[in-house]
Amino acid sequence: MANRGPTYGLSREVQEKIEQKYDPDLESRLVDWIVVQCGGNLERPQPGKQNFQNWLMDGTVRHLHICVTPKQLLYPLILCRLINSLYPRGKEPIKKIQETNMAFKQMEKISQFLQAAEAYGVITTDIFQTVDLWEGKDMAAVQRTLMALGSVALTKDDGHYRGNRDWFHRKSQSNRREFSEEQLRQGQNLIGLQMGSNRGASQAGMTGYGMHRQIM
Repeated sequence: MANRGPTYGLSREVQEKIEQKYDPDLESRLVDWIVVQCGGNLERPQPGKQNFQNWLMDGTVRHLHICVTPKQLLYPLILCRLINSLYPRGKEPIKKIQETNMAFKQMEKISQFLQAAEAYGVITTDIFQTVDLWEGKDMAAVQRTLMALGSVALTKDDGHYRGNRDWFHRKSQSNRREFSEEQLRQGQNLIGLQMGSNRGASQAGMTGYGMHRQIM
């Protein structure tokens, strides 16, 4: 994870507003889902945004004052495992998940997850940026992407979603209707109600042009 210096002035105010959007209760729900979805063999992180970020990046709970070996360094395995778990065996979008402590490789894995999530059905506006997780710039955006991913998985209902079905909302699905050419031609001959109706209209009681009309 990249080291960042302190922020000042306006940038600090913006960062504080972003941090206020982070939801600790949502964090707990997402951890519950990811653990179940990935098979239940993950160590749960301690509560807190920093712990959640580290956990998503490498799947281990680390304390900064403890020296770590290369095997404990960051590699975004959990996100890759998460998206792969939503596909049938042999159809996983991320074919090779390597353990690495090389920064550009770690960021590449995050990008692969984001591309796979979008291909899975998460809309672009719900996709976080790599730096949002890598540098912890916007963990609320990371939460939004994971919530959207869970909702899409629940909506697909293809047997790959695991966990409580109340954790996410089903996305509304379009009700597409198709008409035959004959039905479309018949529709062109109908007068829409918003255009009025000529039903019951007649010329009874009307007089010819130029003739006087009798007023009772």
